[in-house]
Amino acid sequence: MEFDLSHDQQALTRATVEFARERLSGLAGEGETTGPSLREAWRLCGEQGILGLVVPEEYGGLGLGALDSALAMEALGYGCPDMGFVFSVAAHVYACVVPVVAFGEGDQKRKFLPGMVSGELVATHCVTEPGAGSDAYAMKTRAERGEGGYALRGSKCFSSNAPVADLFLVHAVTDPAAGFLGLSAFLLEKGTPGLSVSKPYHKLGLSTAPLGDVFLEDCPVRAANRLGREGQGGAIFTHSMNWERACLFAAYLGAMARQLEETIRFAKERRQFGKPIKDFQAVSHRIADMKVRLEAARLLVYHAAWRLDRVSDGRPSIDSSIAKLFVSESAVESGLDAIQIHGGFGIMAEGGVERALRDAVPGRIFSGTSEIQKNTIARLLGL
Repeated sequence: MEFDLSHDQQALTRATVEFARERLSGLAGEGETTGPSLREAWRLCGEQGILGLVVPEEYGGLGLGALDSALAMEALGYGCPDMGFVFSVAAHVYACVVPVVAFGEGDQKRKFLPGMVSGELVATHCVTEPGAGSDAYAMKTRAERGEGGYALRGSKCFSSNAPVADLFLVHAVTDPAAGFLGLSAFLLEKGTPGLSVSKPYHKLGLSTAPLGDVFLEDCPVRAANRLGREGQGGAIFTHSMNWERACLFAAYLGAMARQLEETIRFAKERRQFGKPIKDFQAVSHRIADMKVRLEAARLLVYHAAWRLDRVSDGRPSIDSSIAKLFVSESAVESGLDAIQIHGGFGIMAEGGVERALRDAVPGRIFSGTSEIQKNTIARLLGL
């Protein structure tokens, strides 16, 4: 096993950190989820190549694999303190771009990928419904065949980027009796008749990530805008979740690394009882725990991404589920440790320490809850 990053990987990481620090400073504040700052930052990410990490060069991307893209996402999470924006970018890349790259026809790739890479098009992945969250295959949204295409009817919720999206990757049932094989995926463009979106949610964490509801009222979709074959929606969803659970969560590695550095610096400077609080074992042990979680999480993410580059058979990945489970739980635990070490400063909104914890909590829910990851791991172990 080789644990050293290549020269190109190191250069990619450094360039992404520098870009995030220099160009993504001054993003919209918490609670602001629309406006010029969001679009401008999106365009800057396109120019930097972040939106096209996994897109072949012929469509304007960098043509990188899962591991390299995870390294870039970790660097973005480290350099950009706005985890809501980083989450939005990662959701666009792994839940929307990746499926189009893997399952799109030539015309679809030529039509949509250049805009998705440049930042001209913001995409959203619409799967979850009010009655179909963890049980994704219980969705009620229907795609009924008609002349030249389909009519989509139903609603989606918790759709990342939906309030600002230009492109909607929507999953719907085409054959209710076929279960997993009865789902299909469609690419809908903003302005499609019958397509409407709610205002952004107000949330506990990831507040700058625009999430919302999507409503479909007999939306006409041409057969040419179906992604993959009819009945292939389940495989498309599984494929995107394998990538998202490994590579999106690399962004949390960067956030955890930055949090660790800030906490160490605070422990050295803060004095109580005549000495720096770093000298108290209760403090130093918490910091040691944060370091162990970070390194273990990093190895799990790198391994899951490395495996994605070698095995992509459309089935759930135990490696991705393990990585997602451990990173999401570790980010919350380390967030609590950071607040405890910072004491009163840790709960003040101005310091950003409490925001890191709030941004970590949703990670235990989106992309499949921690409980769902344990179910997946158990099932793949034959239990």
